[in-house]
Amino acid sequence: MANLMRHDAHLDSLDDLFRGFFVRPVEFNQHPATPPAITLDVREQADAYLVHAELPGARKENIHVTVDGALVSISAEVRQERESKEGERVLRSERYFGKVSRSFQLAQEIDDSQASARFTDGVLELTLPKRSASPQRRLSIE
Repeated sequence: MANLMRHDAHLDSLDDLFRGFFVRPVEFNQHPATPPAITLDVREQADAYLVHAELPGARKENIHVTVDGALVSISAEVRQERESKEGERVLRSERYFGKVSRSFQLAQEIDDSQASARFTDGVLELTLPKRSASPQRRLSIE
């Protein structure tokens, strides 16, 4: 035989009224920490591309940039920590340690011998000069 439960709406509303009255509930995100993404700004100038990549939690020595023709790849080891405190009591602590990477294709090949990189305040700035197009050579037909 099926179990029947009595439902009293009046008691539910009283429970809702007093829930959290004496104790403030702390809600946690039930999903595991997701790795941060590298966000980019890419600007094109006449002779170069300027790239700003946000890498919060990364250290300069843990960032790697490779250029292969028009393909640019950025990878870094990232360490992010966040704590929510109330007085001296830690209510929540979230951490992410891991590797992030991002690759993108530009419209023109890069002169990697002239490329430069600078990392300041969590932002990687790349200056990627365009490779000068080799002049067209007209072939003579014999």
